[in-house]
Amino acid sequence: MKHFKQIWLFIFLVFTWLNGFTQVYQTIEGNVFFKSDAPLEIIEAKSKKLKGAINISKRTFAFSIPIRSFEGFNSPLQREHFNENYLESGQFPQATFTGKIIEKIDFTKDGKYTLRAKGKLTIHGVTQERIIKSQLEIKKGNLLVDTNFTILLDEHQIRVPKIVYQKIAKEIKVNMKAVFEKY
Repeated sequence: MKHFKQIWLFIFLVFTWLNGFTQVYQTIEGNVFFKSDAPLEIIEAKSKKLKGAINISKRTFAFSIPIRSFEGFNSPLQREHFNENYLESGQFPQATFTGKIIEKIDFTKDGKYTLRAKGKLTIHGVTQERIIKSQLEIKKGNLLVDTNFTILLDEHQIRVPKIVYQKIAKEIKVNMKAVFEKY
């Protein structure tokens, strides 16, 4: 399953190339940070394993991150519970976001832009349609994406036992930063 998402990204890139597209950008550096700010505990974790591609002609994108790649947490036991009990990363090893950029942007001009990405966010095996607002900076041919959004645990069927409900927030804050270069 681990290689399934890498194969999927490769297929995405080949498919866009076969359709005559030559302007695909891929991540060279991608980070995801999340924070659970509950009444009794704050939990933070990050991953540097975000992978993605953006087809600027078609304004499409695909992102993937391995759930087990998140580090930080308050203890090793907390990380284990995150992977085994809540996100069930053995069964659902990846989180993905695929879709289309709504705004029409001139990707040939350096500058800062606000855009919306509409797509399907899949976490814990549950897919939700989302529109996520992002900041895009085009600088010397590279794309820098920075976005903040929230994930509601209930929307992705992530269950928290009553015994720890005051230690895990129902709404998780997420920050994603990625640098893309032409493939």
